Parts: sequence; structure tokens; C-alpha cells
Amino acid sequence: MSDLTSTLRTLEPHPGVFAYYDGRIEGRRLHGAEPNWLDDGAYELGVASYAVFDAGEALVYDTHISLAHAQAVRRHLEELGAKTIRVALSHWHNDHVAGNAVFADCEIIALKLTADLLHANREQLTTRVPPISPLVMPNRLFEARLDLEVGSRRVELHHFDIHSADGTILWLPDDNILVAGDTLEDTVTYVSEAENTAKHIRELARLATWPIDRILPNHGDPDRIAAGGYGASLIDANRRYLEQLMHAIKQGRTDIASLKVFIAEDLATGAVSYFEPYEGVHRKNIAALSAL
Repeated sequence: MSDLTSTLRTLEPHPGVFAYYDGRIEGRRLHGAEPNWLDDGAYELGVASYAVFDAGEALVYDTHISLAHAQAVRRHLEELGAKTIRVALSHWHNDHVAGNAVFADCEIIALKLTADLLHANREQLTTRVPPISPLVMPNRLFEARLDLEVGSRRVELHHFDIHSADGTILWLPDDNILVAGDTLEDTVTYVSEAENTAKHIRELARLATWPIDRILPNHGDPDRIAAGGYGASLIDANRRYLEQLMHAIKQGRTDIASLKVFIAEDLATGAVSYFEPYEGVHRKNIAALSAL
């Protein structure tokens, strides 16, 4: 195991569903002391990519935060006996596509919009610190929905415009398990497209109508993920946060600086868990929505 992946944990929240979790290690940084997207976003908050494995076939959901992490994912699946590996991308952001090159010889599936956004943001992705180079593009595109089989398991990919316009969730219909990408997050969702927040709220309401038993987000508490994931209450908690934040900013309220106080109700019910670095995410969300 490389030093870059020395804190990577392989979890199995459900049989044949693996989470490759790294981060939330106090005082540790992977790339360096200077500000960078890997340490100050993904690693500090904790990040997972996932894989579904059955009968020698694997589907990887996001390629993690570095080539070394992606190599560890691929190595694990091959050790399990994977003869064929495919990749599905949840959306175009750095911490979900950084390991694509490790799967360059595989089918890499994405929403057409994800491919468009990767093209449009290529310069940003390949020049930010640390750079994603080479940036390997998806080679199989779909619109709205794609049904797949992984061994004997049915897997569905569905487009949801939440967090990012190209959000793609992975749904296991026989188990009612949702692998959520960044459409859902614990402690709170990260507002990356403030101008589309009202649409994100509507899409969260649509997602809440699904018969979901367990949710596996890419950013969340590793212990909760390991124990099987979150309940459907995570959806309403994310939606309430956005609704209440928009309302508070429109009212010009100044008593919303503390995330712990702002979401006290959902913390009390256990819908989400408090992780202090999300105070910084909350401050950025306030600034992004206030700028509108």
C-alpha cells in the first residue's frame, strides 16, 4: 500500500457492495500544507467511492481522489476475482474522476452532460492543485437512465440534478439501496451551483418518493457507512437544510453562522451526524447563496 493510501479503508456495508473510504484523519494531509482540493475538500471531509461485485463482474462508482486510490480499488476487485470491470461516474467534480486513468482500458459510463462538463472544465481539472493528468474521458454515454447487470445483480443509473447539474445516482432495485454520489451528504450538502438551488430542492423531493431503505453517500461518516448506511431521513435533512438556508438568507437573518445550531433538529433525530469541518462548508454555502 502506498503512503498515499495508508489510511484507505475497504468497507462492505452490504454483501457485494464495497465502500473505499479515506479521510477524516485529524492532522493528516495527503498532498501538502498549501491549500489544495484534495486535502481541503475531499480528504478533510471524508470521501468514498464504491463498487458492486458479483460473479466475477464489477461496477466501480467513481474512481476516487488519486491514481493510487484507484489502483487500490482495482487491485481489491481483481483479488476478489473480477474478470470484467466497468466504471460509472456520479458527476464531473475532481474527487470523483481523479483515478479515471487507472480504468482507461475499461468501459467508463457517464451521463452525456457529465462528458460535456468534463470537456468544458478540462483546463481547470488538469491544472488545479493537484492536477488530474491525464484526464481520461468516459467512453459510454447515456441520457436520463441506464439499466445494467453486474453478475446477477440489477443496477440502474438515474440522473438527478442535485449538487451538480449532472448528478447520477446508482440504484440497486432488488435491495432498495441508493448509492448517492454527492446528491446527498452528511453533515450537509455542499452548494456548488447556488443559482440552481431551488431546482436541487425539487429534485430532492422527487428522490424522497423512492422506496429507499439505505443510502450510501460519497461523503459521510465511515462508521455509519460501514454499518449499512443512512436512512431515507438523510434526503429530507439535506432538503430542509437548503430550504431553511435560502429562507434565512432572504430574510436577512444573521443568527445562522453556527451549523450545529442551524441543523439542531436533524442532529437530534440522528438523520445526520455532526462533523465540525462542515462548519466551513456551511460558511461557504451562506456566502454562495448570499451572493445571489
